[in-house]
Amino acid sequence: MMSKMAHGIVLNKRSALLRLEASTKLALSFNLPAYARCFSISTFRKCPVENIITEHFNMLPIQNERMLQYKAGSDERNQLKAELKTILNKIEPVPIVINGKEIFKKCELAQIIPYNIEHFIARYSHANRELIDRAISSATQAQQKWDKTTLRERMAIWEKAANLIATKYRFKIVAATMLGQGKTLCQAEMDLVELVDFMRINPIFLRDLANYEPVNGQPESCRNHMVLRGLSGFVAAISPFNYTSIAGNLAYTPALMGNAVLWKPSDSAVLSNWYVFQAMREAGVPEGVVNFVPAEPTVFSTAVTCNPDLAGIHFTGTSAVLKLLWKMVGQRIDTYKNYPRLVGDCGGKNFHFVHPSANPEVAVACTVRAAFEYAGQKCSSCSMLYVPESLWKTKIEKPLLKITKRLFVSDATYCDCFYSALIDRKAYHRLFTYLKYIHNNSECKMLIGGTCSKGRGYYVDPTIVLVENLDDFLCKEELLGPILCVYVYQDENLYRIMDKITEVNHALTASIFAQDNQFIRKACEIFKSNVGNLNINDKCTGLMVGQQPFGAGQLTGSNEKLGSPQYLLRWTSPQVIKESFVPHVNVYYPYMEISDNILNINRETTGVDYDNSDSDDYHLKNPE
Repeated sequence: MMSKMAHGIVLNKRSALLRLEASTKLALSFNLPAYARCFSISTFRKCPVENIITEHFNMLPIQNERMLQYKAGSDERNQLKAELKTILNKIEPVPIVINGKEIFKKCELAQIIPYNIEHFIARYSHANRELIDRAISSATQAQQKWDKTTLRERMAIWEKAANLIATKYRFKIVAATMLGQGKTLCQAEMDLVELVDFMRINPIFLRDLANYEPVNGQPESCRNHMVLRGLSGFVAAISPFNYTSIAGNLAYTPALMGNAVLWKPSDSAVLSNWYVFQAMREAGVPEGVVNFVPAEPTVFSTAVTCNPDLAGIHFTGTSAVLKLLWKMVGQRIDTYKNYPRLVGDCGGKNFHFVHPSANPEVAVACTVRAAFEYAGQKCSSCSMLYVPESLWKTKIEKPLLKITKRLFVSDATYCDCFYSALIDRKAYHRLFTYLKYIHNNSECKMLIGGTCSKGRGYYVDPTIVLVENLDDFLCKEELLGPILCVYVYQDENLYRIMDKITEVNHALTASIFAQDNQFIRKACEIFKSNVGNLNINDKCTGLMVGQQPFGAGQLTGSNEKLGSPQYLLRWTSPQVIKESFVPHVNVYYPYMEISDNILNINRETTGVDYDNSDSDDYHLKNPE
C-alpha cells in the first residue's frame, strides 16, 4: 500500500518528483554524498540561481508492523516472561525529565497493578508549578534549535526509534502495558505494534508533505517555495491510560514537525510511557525537545494555559476535560503569543447496528470483542447494540449471552484471560454507580452480569442489559467499561430508529452489519454526520495506522484523523517564500497611458530602458 495525500496536497507532487529524479541524476554525476541528494534541484541550477533550499524525498511504501504470535515455547514468549518477572520483582523509580536532567524528588506516588492492587511496579513524583514552568522555559528554548534541524535528520531519528521499540524495547513495553494498564497479551502487543507504526509511518507522511510545493508557472521569472516550520513556543501533550501508542503519538508527532513538548503521562501508565521516552531518547531526540512531566492534572493544565508561549494542546481523554481545557485557553486568549492549536480525541457512544439481512454469527462475534476486550475501556469500544426483532430471539440473544457467559476475567498475564480489571478505583466506582442505576431502573433488564468486586483488583463482570428508552443516559453516554446496552427495534421502524440514533449517538466509531447492499449505501448516508469511523461487517475497534485514520467530530473530538498526513499538518506553521529572478522596477501598468516624457524621466533616473508593448507588466528590455 502506498501513502496517499488529499487531492489538494498532491496536486503538484508529480512535478516535484520529476524534479527530484532529475536532481538525483545530476547529484550522482557529481559524486555527491547521499544526504545531498534529498534537496531541491535549485541547489544545482546555475541560471537562474535559487537561494532557498527545500527538501524533497522519494516515496516509500507503507507497511504496518507485524504482530508476534507468542506461541508456547517461542522465543518471544520466553523474552516476555523474563521482562514480566523483572518488572514484578522491583519497583522502578520514574523521574521527571526536564531538558535531559532527571529529577526524582521523593517518589511518593506509586503505580499499581489494576488486577492486584497491593502490588506496585513504579514510584514517581508529580512536578510542582515551579518545575512545570522550568520545563516550559527549556522547551521554548529547545524548539528554536530543533526547528532548524532538517526533516531528513528527524526522519532518521524516528526510523531508529521505530526499530528500537520493535526490538530492544518491545517486550519491556509490552510487559509494562500488561502489568500497569491491565491489558492482556494480545491487546498489549497490538498497542506496541501501533506505537511502532506511528513512529515509522508518520515520517513517511512527512515526506508527502515536504514534496508539496506551490504552483510555479513561470520558473524563469520567479520561484515559489513552502517551508514547514514548527509552532513558536511549546506544545502540551496530555496522554490517556488506555493506549501506550497514543501516549507516544501525542508527545512525539508534534516533535517530529519541529515542536518542543511537555508530556504529561497518565498516572496509570507512567511505567510504559517512561520506557517509550527512554527509547526515543536513545534514538536521538535531543534533550529538551520532549520533557517528561508527570503532574497533577489541574496543576499541569493551569500552568500550561497560563503561559503566553503556549502553542498547542494535544489531548486524548474525556469530552468533559477537553471542554475544560478549551475554556481555559479561551479565557486567556489575549495573553498568548499564538492562537494555541487544540487537538483532542474523546470517546463517543460507539454502536453496532444490525440489519435484518445481517449474518448473525458475524454480528455476535464482532460485538463481543468490541464490547468486552480490554474491559470496554477503549475509546472505540462498543457500548450500544441495535438488533431487529426478527433476529433477536431467534439468532442473536442466545449465542450472545452464551459466549459472554464463558468469557474468562482474571489476571492480565493469564493467556486464557479475555479481559482483566478496570484501570483504577475511580473507574470502578463510576461503573458501580452505573450498575446500581441499571438494577433500580424499570426500563432496563439485566440479561447477564451486573456484578463487581474490588477485593484484589477492580473487577466488573461482562454485563449485557436490555434497554427500552433511547433517551436514557445509558444510550447516549460513553460508559468506558464492560457494559453493553441492547435495544431491540421493530423491523418496520428501521429508518425511524436510525434517525433517532443520529440524534442520540455521536460516535467515534460504529459498525453496520448487513448483506443488503442498498441498505448499506443508505446507512452510510444516514450515519455520515454522527460517526467518525464507520465499519461495514466488522467490529468498531481495531483501527490501524495508515489504513483507517482515526477520529471524529462534534463532541467526540476535533477530528484530525491520527494515522494520516492531515494529522501532521496541525503541528506545522508553513512559510511561503517567493523568489523573483527578474527585477521589477516599473511602477506603471500597461493600461495606463503614460507619456514619453515620463518614460524618459524614468530612463534618466534608473538608467533602464523599458518595453511595455506586449506584456501585462513592464519588464526590462534586453536586460543582458
